[in-house]
Amino acid sequence: MMFALGLVALLLVLLVLRQNLLVMLGVATAYAYLVWGDGVLGYIVIDAWDALNKEVLLSIPLYILAGNLMSRGAMAERLIRVMRALAAPVPGGLAIAAVLSCAVFAAVSGSGTVTLLAVGAVMYPALREAGYSRSFSIGALCAAGTLGIIVPPSIPLILYGVMTQTSIADLFIAGIGPAMLLTGLMAGYALAVNWRRRAGRWNLAEIRAALSEGIWALLMPLLILGGIYSGYFTATESAAVAVVYALLVELLVYRDLDFSGLYAVVGDTTKLLGSLFPVLMLALSLNVLLTYEQVPEAIVSGLSGQLDGPVALLLGINALLLVLGCVMDIGSAILVLSPILEPIVTAQGIDPVHFGIIMVVNLEIGYLTPPLGLNLIVAMSAFREDFWTICRAVVPFLALMLVGLAVVTFWPPLSFLFLR
Repeated sequence: MMFALGLVALLLVLLVLRQNLLVMLGVATAYAYLVWGDGVLGYIVIDAWDALNKEVLLSIPLYILAGNLMSRGAMAERLIRVMRALAAPVPGGLAIAAVLSCAVFAAVSGSGTVTLLAVGAVMYPALREAGYSRSFSIGALCAAGTLGIIVPPSIPLILYGVMTQTSIADLFIAGIGPAMLLTGLMAGYALAVNWRRRAGRWNLAEIRAALSEGIWALLMPLLILGGIYSGYFTATESAAVAVVYALLVELLVYRDLDFSGLYAVVGDTTKLLGSLFPVLMLALSLNVLLTYEQVPEAIVSGLSGQLDGPVALLLGINALLLVLGCVMDIGSAILVLSPILEPIVTAQGIDPVHFGIIMVVNLEIGYLTPPLGLNLIVAMSAFREDFWTICRAVVPFLALMLVGLAVVTFWPPLSFLFLR
């Protein structure tokens, strides 16, 4: 009890001093090791090294590098051209093409914000020119941009797998069904809202031209997921394949990237990893200590008498994550919460793979909720609109995503749709 009170007091002081997550997590880890680790802070480094010495962690920098390589060129424009050609005869076809473009590009870039910026830069002017309302255009692109969080390969799913020792390959495959559901809900809403809008016609020549340009980009997610699903390579090996494929396509096929651009991409990726891995190191080190001290087991034991079955537990956790998603980024929330929550839900008979999908879909909604919704903030500069205009624009899509979250949470077969 005294440990918890001391830790809370320290964190409150750091919050008042406006410290970042790395400082707060470092202080919390040091405090835990001082109390439980015989006062030897050197154990932090030893435990962190043991926790980081995993092959699967190589997939994080490799996937980030592959996504940066593919998003630096004209990949988004080629994918958008394919989707526009295919969706032309459907009412609201351009809006549906925007949603589908975000979903496919998310499978290439693995990032929600990169997807929003890359696709939004092309599709927002096109939607406005075609007569779509400003509110609908902003809302559709902001919401569809979040699909990069759940569409595999997903960095948050990798982080969850690392923190909870869950198969990343299984998490990737389990994410396909929920990703299709969310994409379908957004595309269906775009169709319903724009049902009276005049549709175009299929142009076979345009479809062939678009596919001939975009086929290399479309093949990348198929290559990654197909290789994992068929057992030809692991999640880590698929990340290496993605980097090699991205290099070959961008340097030799599309030629949108030269060696000076490659240097810039590697530099940007390194900077991003420099901010991610210190936090990951401390989180893993603290996780080792908490596991050794059987803290998760104590939490499960303490709550077991108060839990009224898995349904009530999932409702409570969803409510908690929805609130935390408003004030925490998804990576931080997964690093801090997943090692604590996963044993609790497992004790209630909930599959850890299913819970990983629930957690990521839930925190995905946080990209669209103020005050710290990342896609809302990025959209301010991308679309040159004020914050509250963007918040109002995403409200219908937030409702759709909450429906999707409910289905993902209480219909587990969706997460196991493509798992053997």
